[in-house]
Amino acid sequence: MIKRLTFGQVITALFCGAAVGFMILSFLSAMALPDVWFSHSTGDCVKVLNYNEGDNYSCENLPNRFYHVWVK
Repeated sequence: MIKRLTFGQVITALFCGAAVGFMILSFLSAMALPDVWFSHSTGDCVKVLNYNEGDNYSCENLPNRFYHVWVK
């Protein structure tokens, strides 16, 4: 015999599924952010590491969001 789920159990399962989906989406979007290397002594941009194929960012064309990495 199959046990029927209550309305509360269905809502809880939907909420948990949405939360897990949001966490996966957040993780994947964070992994796609480029690294921008800045010189520790001058503070100037040295290099941009693009991880997505379509990204063509450079020191002259910085993205809105990136990981700030200090280098020598």
